[in-house]
Amino acid sequence: MGYSDVVFPRGSKFLVTGGAGFIGSNLCEALLKLGYRVRCLDNLSNGDYENIKPFIKNTNFEFINGTITDYEVCNHACKGIDYVLHQAAWGSVPRSIEMPLYYEEVNIKGTVNMMEAAVKNNVKKFVYASSSSVYGDSIALPKVEGIEGNVLSPYALTKKVNEEYGKIYSDIYGLQTIGLRYFNVFGRRQNPNGAYAAVIPKFIINLLNNKTLVINGDGKQSRDFTYIENVIEANIKAAASSSNITGEAFNIACGNRESLNEIFALLKSELMTDIAPIYGDDRIGDVKHSHADISKAKLLLNYSPDWDFQTGILETIKWYKGLLYEEN
Repeated sequence: MGYSDVVFPRGSKFLVTGGAGFIGSNLCEALLKLGYRVRCLDNLSNGDYENIKPFIKNTNFEFINGTITDYEVCNHACKGIDYVLHQAAWGSVPRSIEMPLYYEEVNIKGTVNMMEAAVKNNVKKFVYASSSSVYGDSIALPKVEGIEGNVLSPYALTKKVNEEYGKIYSDIYGLQTIGLRYFNVFGRRQNPNGAYAAVIPKFIINLLNNKTLVINGDGKQSRDFTYIENVIEANIKAAASSSNITGEAFNIACGNRESLNEIFALLKSELMTDIAPIYGDDRIGDVKHSHADISKAKLLLNYSPDWDFQTGILETIKWYKGLLYEEN
C-alpha cells in the first residue's frame, strides 16, 4: 500500500463524511485497517448501509445517520475529531443540470457547514473531495492546477465554490484545508445501477449479464480513470501533510487517459464477450478529454499512485464478478 507507512499520532480520530458511499466506505475500511478510530457520517441518500455493515461491530467505528445540510449534525459529528475526510456530496453532471437547487444545498451549503463545524471543534486538517470538472471548457492537456476554464454544469460550479471556501477557511479562519480534484475514480463498491451510474461499473455489469449498453457520443472521449486505492492514498497523505500546505487543491489521478472505446474493447476481451455497444447522444456538460498533471500532488503530498489503470480494472472486474456470484 502506498500509504501504509503514513503515521498519525496515537489515538487519532477521523471523520469520514459520505462514509457509506463508494469512496467514503473505502476510506473507512483503510483507516480501520491502519488501527485508527473512525466516525462515519452519512444520511444514506447516496450511500449504502451494506458498504459499512462489515465495520459496525468494530469498536473503533461509529456511524451517525445524518445530513451535512444540518449544521447541528455537522457540529456534533466533528466533536473530538482530529481529521475530516469530507466526501459527502451529490455527484453526476447530468443530474446536477436537472436539480441545480439541490446541488447548491448539499454540495455548497453542506460543505460550508462542515468547514464551520471543523473550525469550531479545532480539527487539525480538513481534506475535501473536489473534482476534475472544475477545469470546465479548458482544452489544455494535461490539466494543471491554476489553469482552469469556464465550468459547464452546476455540479462543477459547486466544486469550484468548495475550493474557494477552502481558501477562505484557510486564510481567514485558520482551518487547514486541502482539496483533492478526483479524476474519474473507479473500483470496488461503486454503484453500477441507475441513470447516473459511472461508466466503468455500468459497462462491467452489463457485459457480465450479456446486456447491450449505450456509449454516449462517439466513444472517443477520454478520461484519466483513477483506481480507488490511489484516492485512498491521496486522502491519507493529504491529512498527514505539512501544515504549510493549506488552502490548495491537487489533481488526484494516474496521469494517463483511456477512451471509452478502448475501455469497452478491453472489457470485452477480459470478459470474453462479443456484445457490441450502441452509440447515443453526447451528454450535456461533459468535457471531451480529461488528463491530469499530477506533479503538484507528487511534490507536495508525496502522492505516488501505485495502481495503474490496467491493474485497477482487473481488480474491479474481479470484485464485480464476486458481487454477482453472491447475488446468485
